Amino acid sequence: MTSLDDLIGRTEHKSLFARLTSVPVFWVILAALAACIALTLLTDTFATQRNLFNVLRNFTFVAIIAIGMTVVIASGGIDLSVGSTVVLSAMVLSVLMSGGWSFAFAAIVALTAALAVGAFNGALIAYAGMPPFVVTLGTLSGARSLAMVLSDNKMIWEFGPDHDLLLWLGGGSTLGLPHPTFVLAVLGIAAALILRWTRWGQYVYAIGGNEQAAILTGIAVKRRKVTIYMFSALTAGITGVLMTGWLGSVTTNLGQSMELAVIAAAVIGGANLAGGEGTPLGAAVGALLIEVIRNSLILLGISTFWQGMFIGTFIIVAVAFDRFRNART
Repeated sequence: MTSLDDLIGRTEHKSLFARLTSVPVFWVILAALAACIALTLLTDTFATQRNLFNVLRNFTFVAIIAIGMTVVIASGGIDLSVGSTVVLSAMVLSVLMSGGWSFAFAAIVALTAALAVGAFNGALIAYAGMPPFVVTLGTLSGARSLAMVLSDNKMIWEFGPDHDLLLWLGGGSTLGLPHPTFVLAVLGIAAALILRWTRWGQYVYAIGGNEQAAILTGIAVKRRKVTIYMFSALTAGITGVLMTGWLGSVTTNLGQSMELAVIAAAVIGGANLAGGEGTPLGAAVGALLIEVIRNSLILLGISTFWQGMFIGTFIIVAVAFDRFRNART
């Protein structure tokens, strides 16, 4: 006969498994692990140190912005201007450093420019009542245009007295890990703690879950929305600074179409486009899965023209899975 302790143990085991499988990021992690194992078996180059280093570095840039995008989506919004914010911050940094300013000063001004884009987006969305899609689509064009004006649409590759420092920050490594990955780790942990343990984080989910209810409970929704879009723009600005150091040069096509990969990473990682859901861990894992897929296409000799098809398909599948899960709940 089965003892009471055995029944309790089985029930707890099933309960734990049910909780794990109900979390979207659990399936994304499994998919990423399965893809890595399959590529290791199918190719001789995926598991090499150099290729894994490249995968880690490339996914980091998307993951940093995806954390900011996840916060925006969790609040019930969308930000299509992150790619243009990347190039604007990168160009502000490059122009100032090439003019002889220090990296610290140039980076502060570059991040301030990114925050200004976020504040502009948030103000129009929150106080003017304009749709996020329309506002951020407009700044997508406007911010990139400003970057062209600043640089006269020319490439910049000389960064003044702190040239080597910039290249070390964006393109260097420590303990075998790219420096941008350390930035991602710090940002991801900080964002997770803020969203979990602060009022600001709780308000993000409350606004995305039911904005009218959030207003009735006394939450300053408009002011919070402005800070949410500023946070998204800040992550894009940080990425612009890091990508400048990695590439060693800046052109006005930097970050072009990056919005698709970022939104895909956030949605695949469990962010609900209707609002109210999303985590920094999910954003990072979603970005990793996209980069593994992109890397696999290259290693398997599949044309890079198919990358957009795969990413688009994953967005549709992720949203469909989320809708199915919500319907069952």
